[in-house]
Amino acid sequence: MSLPLDRKRIGLTAGEMAYVDMGEGPPVLLLHGFPTSADLWRREAWLIAQRMRVIVPDLIGYGQSDKPVDADLTEPAQAGYVRELLDLLGVDDVAIVGHGIGGALAQMLALDAPGRVKALVLLDSACFDAWPAEGVRMIQAVLPEQETAPIVGEILRAAFALGIAHEHRIEDGVVDGYIDPWKQDPAAFFRAVRSLTGKGLAGRDAELAGLDVPALIIWGEDDPYLPSELAERLGDAIPFSTVALLPGCSHYVTEDAPQTVGPLVYEFLRLRYLGESHGHGPPTGPVRVFLERPDVGDD
Repeated sequence: MSLPLDRKRIGLTAGEMAYVDMGEGPPVLLLHGFPTSADLWRREAWLIAQRMRVIVPDLIGYGQSDKPVDADLTEPAQAGYVRELLDLLGVDDVAIVGHGIGGALAQMLALDAPGRVKALVLLDSACFDAWPAEGVRMIQAVLPEQETAPIVGEILRAAFALGIAHEHRIEDGVVDGYIDPWKQDPAAFFRAVRSLTGKGLAGRDAELAGLDVPALIIWGEDDPYLPSELAERLGDAIPFSTVALLPGCSHYVTEDAPQTVGPLVYEFLRLRYLGESHGHGPPTGPVRVFLERPDVGDD
């Protein structure tokens, strides 16, 4: 079930950021990636907020946040805006859940502020120097005369069709909800995509190996943008991490398998962040997660 996420607004150095702040307890930050918004977490936010305070921003330049023409939207700058948000909200210790570029920001925040980040959940995360993906580089090369709302719509529908293995299961209007803010401001879409540089994590493998935080890495086995081999590489790089591979899932695993991803994230945070034990030790090596029987007619 999906419920709406009501945004607040807060002024940052780059402009106003729209964000959700709900629930009570130890804070959890949920970070979306390109080209989505806080609505990526429309189910998980409500689940986690049963026990924790949940903060879910639209990154600057995305969703309902400001889309300034001259703002730095590169990954290190976005990590800085998120850090600014946490500071303004008075959040010191935090667990971070990040998807795609949001996962890269989560890693940067953990590396750049040792001790502040208490737990990490990375879903099909940009990592190492393995991004931008080839498809993103192709979009970055679009000619100025092609920067129109219809072209943006075509690009994003193709991207979601490839990145969501079970699009027919999604509620009506969800994909349109991701696309509409970009179609309203096509120039903002191309500013955002051209700001994806791959900077911020390249060459930092040794620092990842020094992270002293529990980490859960969730990945769609059929991710065409960030191959699942990266999940195992990331799991090897980060101590105290567990890798969960989701068969039959593509890049947007919260859309492909919400009935699995939400409880996995919630239980991990409950056990490893809140410290509520159930008496079982963590598994070693990648874990294949059985989702459900395929629908009749599914490929």
